[in-house]
Amino acid sequence: MREETLRNLIRALARTDWDAVDALVVEIGQDGLTNGLRVIGAAFALAVNRRFTPDATPTDVANWVAGLRAQYQGQDPLPTLEMEGLIRAALGESELVDTIAPETALGAELLMLGQLILQENLSATELDEFVTEAEQLAAEHL
Repeated sequence: MREETLRNLIRALARTDWDAVDALVVEIGQDGLTNGLRVIGAAFALAVNRRFTPDATPTDVANWVAGLRAQYQGQDPLPTLEMEGLIRAALGESELVDTIAPETALGAELLMLGQLILQENLSATELDEFVTEAEQLAAEHL
């Protein structure tokens, strides 16, 4: 997977440009889905750990997910328990993702990653630094 593709994905998420996100996910899949998923997962984990404090409770996570779901009310229902499980797994409860289907996890991670990045209001340089950090984290966990 090319670095620029992931950077473009992160930028598209930050703009909530879902058409571009869909196209870039397809491109990532063509370049090597496994590596792309690792980097997306690493980016998601980084974003979660930047948003939530180490002492975040399941209620804190549930409240954040409820707020996100309220923003997308009237659209396809978002998988609440899976979203909460993915966040809590990124915060250290890794067993919570054992039963989440990969397609569900990817969709939920992309949606939440976009929201987390949007909330951080990162500059272009900060986005690039974030992507580099995610790539390094993914490489460490090969």
